[in-house]
Amino acid sequence: MLAYVLRRYGRPEGSLLMEVPTPTLRPRDILVDVRAAGLNPVDFKFRQGKLRVIHRSRLPLVLGNEFAGEVVAVGDEVKRFSVGDRVFARVEKDRLGAFAERAAVGEDCAARVPPNLDFAAAAGVPLAALTALQALRDELGLKPEHKVFISGGAGGVGTFAIQIAKWLGAHVTTTASKRGEAMVRSLGADEVIDYTTDDLSRIGKDFDAGLDLIGGETLDKMFKIMKPETKIVSVAAELVVQPLEQAARGIPLGAPAAHQRPAVDAGGHVADDVRLHGGLLVNAVPCDPSSPCGMRSPYF
Repeated sequence: MLAYVLRRYGRPEGSLLMEVPTPTLRPRDILVDVRAAGLNPVDFKFRQGKLRVIHRSRLPLVLGNEFAGEVVAVGDEVKRFSVGDRVFARVEKDRLGAFAERAAVGEDCAARVPPNLDFAAAAGVPLAALTALQALRDELGLKPEHKVFISGGAGGVGTFAIQIAKWLGAHVTTTASKRGEAMVRSLGADEVIDYTTDDLSRIGKDFDAGLDLIGGETLDKMFKIMKPETKIVSVAAELVVQPLEQAARGIPLGAPAAHQRPAVDAGGHVADDVRLHGGLLVNAVPCDPSSPCGMRSPYF
């Protein structure tokens, strides 16, 4: 079968479309004829080697994290699916393999595609939806009447996050452009801030939780609008290392680059004295860690 294979980390030429064997099924696996696969930022970051700090894989490896398709075979212990079922899945982190003509995945990492979704739409659901669900329900512990701020509400994770936050009973404020305002309101956003004209830092410390999907200056400003002792979960924050002796001398974390170094070295090793941007707890949560499909950074 044809598959998109990572042979070495780095530039695009380190990956190649090539013939590989069909995956071997484990007892609780399903084999799926892939009709569509989702492409996400995590895919090119994995190709570049930026996720080696989270998970080291043995190369060569078929890339791809999420897909939708039709079940063509099942393992001996599979109970939830049969040949012919339409499914979508977030592949386990130790396997990947969505960018192929056929993919194997544990049955616990798959679900039936709703009848009103085609394969292309279904393939774009698992990773973004799991990211939003874990961040809001599991990491932030969102409760009814909580006020949550979600940056980038019109994006892939943001559109799921708004709906999940409302389902959890929260009051949702998000950012969007004028063009995106109608859409995020249709998903349930209670308040919308136009990031092209409004100053986020002027809102005041009014929020019980924050989900950052943008990073950079937006994340900086989010620190200023959270109530004391609250938490921000980010999928866009960059880890910055500050040597302990510099911290003791009072050199700020935002000091010139000469005072900073990468959080991860060329070998994928994390420095012992990593400090988080802004001094506030910031989590990086690509998807649900409660299942074998989950990826979770060892920092947190």
